[in-house]
Amino acid sequence: MVRILGVDPGLRFTGWGLIEAEGSRLRHVADGVIATDGEASVPERLKSLHDALAALFAEHRPGEAAVEQTYVNRNGAATLKLGYARGVALLAPALAGISVHEYGAMAVKQSVVGTGGAAKEQVQMMVRRLLPGAVLRRADAADALAVAICHAHHRASRQLWAAGKIMA
Repeated sequence: MVRILGVDPGLRFTGWGLIEAEGSRLRHVADGVIATDGEASVPERLKSLHDALAALFAEHRPGEAAVEQTYVNRNGAATLKLGYARGVALLAPALAGISVHEYGAMAVKQSVVGTGGAAKEQVQMMVRRLLPGAVLRRADAADALAVAICHAHHRASRQLWAAGKIMA
């Protein structure tokens, strides 16, 4: 069994979701959102994000982390700020000695819903179905749980492939 922390990075709101995976069995452990102070400077907000992630690692002891990849949008400044938050989301688990994996939005949707073009509502519905007990108060937390589920599925496939039980 492994604990997987999924992270949906954002400078204002970073969603996180923790699951336990054993083979194809998944169990919801916890989820939430890290909110930074919009009035604070970018460096202060990044430090706040790092400190909150470090506290999550200390409390929940995940074995692996999965972070959603950044998409580029029309607003260059917003994309850059999202990239800052994503950098912290990648660095924080690495500093804690936790392996980090990255997945694009389409791969996450494909793993959770079965199609890379799924709507957010479809992803949330499937997260609730795959993880009974997950409350999903915010879309950011649902997205983070979806990233964790995606990693669990990819991880299981890699283990089967390594064991010679499936062919590439």
